[in-house]
Amino acid sequence: MIAQLSRWLHRVSRGWVTLAAAILFLVFTPLVLPDQAARFEAVAGSGPSPDQSLFYTPADLYRMAESFGAAGRAAYVRARWTFDVVWPLVYTAALATAISWLARRAFAPGARGRLLNLVPVAGMAFDFAENICASLVIGRYPAATPVVDVLATVFTPLKWLFVGGSFVVLVAVAVIALARRLRRRGAPA
Repeated sequence: MIAQLSRWLHRVSRGWVTLAAAILFLVFTPLVLPDQAARFEAVAGSGPSPDQSLFYTPADLYRMAESFGAAGRAAYVRARWTFDVVWPLVYTAALATAISWLARRAFAPGARGRLLNLVPVAGMAFDFAENICASLVIGRYPAATPVVDVLATVFTPLKWLFVGGSFVVLVAVAVIALARRLRRRGAPA
């Protein structure tokens, strides 16, 4: 199933799809993200948030929930089930299609390197898992949400590892594709 998803991403990642996803990402990032952050900050304050943290404990998560106040907690949960459903789809589309497009130029068909297009998909999955867990904990506050509170603290660094890693993969695959192209140009006919 994983290999099928990777192959599907390679099939749909044509030049125009990759370009459209990149443009959407480049427009969404400066136009939508700052507005969402400002809206949340206006209601909940400027303290830490699970989404912007790399590491936190369950106790930290409950402190965040308390600091948001009732209106901030409601805004946090609402944002996780609206905006933060769309945002991971946007960055994943941009990263997965770009990596796929480049990987077709960097690796031979069937090569394991082509599976690198799944790194952003893993990041998105962990982002969704983080959002589900954190919104449950914050939405139920002041009630405790055992197990889910711990899972949130696990999913957040995994999200950042895979989302950040996607950018590293993107650069690495671009370098490999460029090197392969330059080798082919320099090869005698």
